[in-house]
Amino acid sequence: MKVVWDNKKGAANIRNHGIEFSHAATVLDDPMAITIEDTRHTEQRFITIGSDLLGRVLVVVYSYSGEEEIRLISARKATPRERRIYEQKE
Repeated sequence: MKVVWDNKKGAANIRNHGIEFSHAATVLDDPMAITIEDTRHTEQRFITIGSDLLGRVLVVVYSYSGEEEIRLISARKATPRERRIYEQKE
């Protein structure tokens, strides 16, 4: 599945969280990642906690754009609590 994002949103994510979407996208390949549905929005969104290619535990928010694309919305470093949840699953 192809991972896409808005370039302006990607630049804002770097400014706000220090995370590039190109790195965040690799979290979705983590076999130990934890994914839940985010029901707080009218659009169907998902939240995944996982490790990126640099070994950082990140929280990535995304939605599906059709059947062939995942659209990244935001990415940030996991909080200590989120990191514990992820590490307990390993």
